[in-house]
Amino acid sequence: MSRVPTSVSQPTKRDRQKAILEIVEETAVGSQEELRKLLVGRGWDVAQSTLSRDLHELRLARVPTDDGMRYVTTDQSGDTEQARAALESLLPQLFDRVDGVGELVVLHTVTGGAQPVAAAFDSAAWPDVLGTVAGDDTILIVCRSAAARERVIRRLEKMAEG
Repeated sequence: MSRVPTSVSQPTKRDRQKAILEIVEETAVGSQEELRKLLVGRGWDVAQSTLSRDLHELRLARVPTDDGMRYVTTDQSGDTEQARAALESLLPQLFDRVDGVGELVVLHTVTGGAQPVAAAFDSAAWPDVLGTVAGDDTILIVCRSAAARERVIRRLEKMAEG
């Protein structure tokens, strides 16, 4: 009697990323190492470089909270109304100062705040903005014109006031 091998489905990147999202939604996770250990507990032995790529692709960022740094989802999946609300809630917490020259705006945040603000900002799709580049606490915003820069700065300052 011949045995036909059964097809065993292998876990995929999508499965791993789904597990990451579930963990971050269920648990306050403050570091990549903490997240990696929680994944190991679910049967995922993930290298740090793979985890970093997953966090970037999932648009997860560490933001300061009352309980310390925590990972949060910043992707608004193209919903500009949700993105605007996310930006309006993040900016007052993370804003430090803003300045600009020519078509460029430099937005300073608290340490670790630039990535979530930039992601929410990009999702909000402001018509005056061509794009952003975010570091750890600084975002470079490229505007369509000097007049657009002025409008963006005024709008950011107003949002930062809460």
